[in-house]
Amino acid sequence: MLLLALDTATPAVTVALHDGTDVVASSSQVDARRHGELLLPAVDRVLAAAGAKLDAVTGIVVGTGPGPYTGLRVGLMTADTFGLALGVPVHGVCTLDGLAYAADMTKGPFVVATDARRKEVYWATYADSRTRLTGPAVDRPADIAERVAGLPAVGAGALLYPDTFPDVHEPEHVSAAALASLAAAKLAAGEELDEPRPLYLRRPDAQVPKNYKVVTPK
Repeated sequence: MLLLALDTATPAVTVALHDGTDVVASSSQVDARRHGELLLPAVDRVLAAAGAKLDAVTGIVVGTGPGPYTGLRVGLMTADTFGLALGVPVHGVCTLDGLAYAADMTKGPFVVATDARRKEVYWATYADSRTRLTGPAVDRPADIAERVAGLPAVGAGALLYPDTFPDVHEPEHVSAAALASLAAAKLAAGEELDEPRPLYLRRPDAQVPKNYKVVTPK
């Protein structure tokens, strides 16, 4: 097994390679505006660090979000392209699940929250590092304050709203290493992984202007 994992659902552009036993190479950069520019060079770096060729990859793992439309689609389309070109399966993993798996939480419940912009967070609650209880969902932090009261939190979204999430733990951003490790563990246990389909949870920010004037040929 050689899994290539990547995620662009958050400001982190993150890539990792997993040999079925452990992560053999990884790369992460935080830049919310350069997903498309940074992703493929990161793949090249990870493969070079591992001394592996792309055609040795036996499966692709991609973070499915939730995340903003523009960033999230970069990773998903890249994963689909690699899968088609190599003839290997593409597995989806919820980005919040990757954060939960990487969190240093021996027991739950706890909450994972990432920045959804518009003064909202993408969030989910977990019983432990592999068991999601609720979500994913997108809400204003004040609207979920009672539901998450008293729960430790993980993620950059939690850091932005200390009134709602006063007890925040590492990691701040998702890592492809965690996604790959979670996917490898599930595959080894014979568990089904998600389809590589985006969890947008809301419509994209870009909208067709109102009163749009259609010009037709005479």
